[in-house]
Amino acid sequence: MSDNQLLETIERYLNGEMKADERKKFELLRKENAEVDSKVVEHKLFISLLKQYGERVELESRLNAIHDEIDVHTLKENLMVHPIWIVQFWRHHHSKISVAASIGIIAFLSAMWFTGKLNNSTNSEIIGLKNKMNRLEGSITNQGRYINAIKSEKGKTTVDKYSATATGFAITSDGLIATNYHVVEDADAVFVQNADGNTYKAEVLYTEPQHDIAILKITDKSFEKLGTVPYTFKRGEGALAEQISTYGYPDGYPAYVPGSLSSLFGQNGDTLHYKITMPINPGNSGGPLWDSKGNVIGITDSKEAHFEGEHFAIKAKYLLDAIKNIPADSLENKVILNKKNTLTGLSEAQKAARAKNFVFMVKVY
Repeated sequence: MSDNQLLETIERYLNGEMKADERKKFELLRKENAEVDSKVVEHKLFISLLKQYGERVELESRLNAIHDEIDVHTLKENLMVHPIWIVQFWRHHHSKISVAASIGIIAFLSAMWFTGKLNNSTNSEIIGLKNKMNRLEGSITNQGRYINAIKSEKGKTTVDKYSATATGFAITSDGLIATNYHVVEDADAVFVQNADGNTYKAEVLYTEPQHDIAILKITDKSFEKLGTVPYTFKRGEGALAEQISTYGYPDGYPAYVPGSLSSLFGQNGDTLHYKITMPINPGNSGGPLWDSKGNVIGITDSKEAHFEGEHFAIKAKYLLDAIKNIPADSLENKVILNKKNTLTGLSEAQKAARAKNFVFMVKVY
């Protein structure tokens, strides 16, 4: 049997075109003749690789079509407006796309090698195919570089088209952040920005809408653990007329604000809130309320400021209850709150300087 006849027989065998008796005889021949069996295996691999190559060519065609539709002049603007999905897509799939652009040529060359068909007559076609695949991979790489160029340096993300800003503060050093529920309600995405301007992706870990409390978790891989949280959390109520302070981001800029605790009740005898004498603007929502010793006694809550000059904060005991109520399966580690207050005895300026790295601007999209 000539090589061509054997090849035709193998194709009929693999395609299921043989009758039962003919197939039985051929399988017997495979068992008795190792060379024939080897050629069957090689041809089966060759067909499989060609199929993979066809799929890669189809992918190339689709990618080229997408590339042709890209408006380079508006790409940056679009990425700035919708940074989340495009950055995530590239992070998750850029390696797969690059591999897809190159694996086709590898599959084709492997198939030609196994079947002995790699000769001079096909070299020019292979070189042309390789160049085409390299151009495609280069185009994809350039797009990835362009996306990365739009993103800022490590630890920062270009996400400036946020819909609202507020404040949050660290509960633990590993990225648990407390803020108001109304800040993140219906948010598509949440980021937090530290005092140095570094922005990190976060997720809403737990909420108690009835108390207007939300717990965020920083999920960004570039986030590094904070040092020891310098303040403690006080379950007991503060003292009437006590000097208090907060640090937050009204209008998107950091501000340390002193004041006093004017009532142990909110509006109409509300026991959830304190009434405080200090200016609280929308950007202050979710900020820490410290007593004179630097204990967190509440969370500032601009949502309740219905009347001019009246400002409120949610009592810390409700925050502590919310922390306790976080489902264990939502946490990587058990929540351990700091029990040593290092803000005690410091001046107001020193308190602000030490605590600012643990207070974040919350950006909602």
